[in-house]
Amino acid sequence: MKPLRVIQPPPSPSATNLADQVSARESGSSPRTTGMVNDPERSGALKPHIISALSTVFDPEIPVNIYELGLIYEVIVDSSRRVGIRMTLTAPACPAAQFLPDRVKKAVEAVPEVTDVTVDLVWEPAWSRDRMSDAAKLQLGMF
Repeated sequence: MKPLRVIQPPPSPSATNLADQVSARESGSSPRTTGMVNDPERSGALKPHIISALSTVFDPEIPVNIYELGLIYEVIVDSSRRVGIRMTLTAPACPAAQFLPDRVKKAVEAVPEVTDVTVDLVWEPAWSRDRMSDAAKLQLGMF
């Protein structure tokens, strides 16, 4: 069965909520993190702290953090210490889409030395249980 693409109307000009902005981009425009270039030195210094911050964010329906669930596809740290996060959800209709990107943004913004955070919600590749860490699978009794 072919998956259906999620299409939503563009946001109103007054939309300031990150989830609203993310929903608008789902309709086909490219992610804002596309032009970001990872700086290996900055990434090496900040990525462990960013991953630690991401590990404090949970999907409310699953008792495992979003990093171990495999919802974080990419973490980019550029030379200006701006961070780009490409993430997904377990399903396009997931109710967490309304608040999870905001929580991710706030968690990473709290990391010292991070100057800015951009969160893109992407649907390709589709999330599957194979993306989960062994620890997450063990915690959910999937072994």
